[in-house]
Amino acid sequence: MEFDLQPLCFPSDNKRPFVIAGPCSAETEEQVMTTAHQLAEKGCHMFRGGVWKPRTKPGGFEGQGEKALPWMARVKQETGMLTATEVATPHHVELALKYGIDILWIGARTSANPFAVQELADSLKGVDVPVLVKNPVSPDLELWIGALQRIHAAGIRRLGAIHRGFSSVDQKLYRNTPLWHIPIELHRRIPNLPVVCDPSHIGGRRDLIAPLCQQAMDMGFDGLIVESHCNPDEAWSDAKQQVTPDVLDFILDRLVVRDNVEMTESLASMRKQIDDMDDHLMDLLTKRMRVSREIAIYKKEHNMGVVQTARYSEILDKRGAQGSMCGMSASFVRRVYEAIHEESVRQQM
Repeated sequence: MEFDLQPLCFPSDNKRPFVIAGPCSAETEEQVMTTAHQLAEKGCHMFRGGVWKPRTKPGGFEGQGEKALPWMARVKQETGMLTATEVATPHHVELALKYGIDILWIGARTSANPFAVQELADSLKGVDVPVLVKNPVSPDLELWIGALQRIHAAGIRRLGAIHRGFSSVDQKLYRNTPLWHIPIELHRRIPNLPVVCDPSHIGGRRDLIAPLCQQAMDMGFDGLIVESHCNPDEAWSDAKQQVTPDVLDFILDRLVVRDNVEMTESLASMRKQIDDMDDHLMDLLTKRMRVSREIAIYKKEHNMGVVQTARYSEILDKRGAQGSMCGMSASFVRRVYEAIHEESVRQQM
């Protein structure tokens, strides 16, 4: 899939990826300016601040709105940093541009709604401003791509994506499950689209920010957007996932940014081994499905149901335990065999 894009050209240095940093919410002018100056002293070039805050339930702090935009303008004037904020309505876009906001992003709740995204796209026609689109709250790659296509169709050429993880009802380590394969597939489908990682919203806890930043770099993300507050414990929103500018500087200083070097002969040899093993796997799966079809004939002749629950449970338990003994995650092996079983049933039907 091709997008006609221009480079974002965000400022950075040779040792670090580009980083957009700042508080979850622009709470007070003092808080905004204190955080901004501390970040600027640490070498940050782009300042984020939530002006409008979509909350899950009413009654919480929903941002200062237009009142906070002059504070963002002051940040730019005094520190030289570019400024960024989230927009969710055409009115937000109008006000953000009026006050000179340099970078806009579309939040996860908004990108999940094609009607809302289209309204934003219409309001952006004729505007030359970088726009970053967060993934929808649900793990729906097509919905994410659709939101990007709508903004692109409006004429926005400095376009990027933000991976902030996906909502889940299950108890888990992360606030939002990363599901890294989805942004990886997005990059495969749209290779020239910059993808930024949001470790704050993925982790939901400040102790997870550093490892998530490194993981993003290891997987080739183009940059980071991190929530940083001069006094995180007193933040009016998302206090647990914000870090001080000092801590953020510590994290960024220790990041290992991988080089995107040409494939070496040794790597080529190992990839050839993977390709050979994948060919062997495909051959084995083909033979397995042929046996499944033979089983289907036997079941039909003996008036047996297609799905044998006891047998299915036995396979999952046995192969999951075997996977653990072989150094693999039992849940991974179970997912593999669930997919194999689903195709086997389809073949038998």
